[in-house]
Amino acid sequence: MTTTIDKKTKIKYFIALHIELFLYSLGGICTKYAGKCDFLSFSFIFWYGLIILNLGVYAIVWQQIIKKLPLNTAYSNKAVIIAWGILWGALFFGEAVKWNMILGAVIVVIGVIVVVRADE
Repeated sequence: MTTTIDKKTKIKYFIALHIELFLYSLGGICTKYAGKCDFLSFSFIFWYGLIILNLGVYAIVWQQIIKKLPLNTAYSNKAVIIAWGILWGALFFGEAVKWNMILGAVIVVIGVIVVVRADE
């Protein structure tokens, strides 16, 4: 259960949430690189090690964030990882960004804004 916090503290945790989601999204890059490696090769173990580290840090920080922010806000904001995934796919893997992907990401962001505003 969250406690009542002032607006400045809430903004601080909201920013921390988005930094955490950004870092969590980087795990997708590691996963894709690990998938290209031979099983149990050095590079495979390296990339999966980074994934485990990423998930460990994410789990700890996530627990601290949901102590302070409403669960509705925290979970709805996880959807912004879709936008990061589109960006990472284009930057790191040369994937095409299509108009329907951008439209979908915009709809997700609008949904997040609606949920966050409803919590205020």
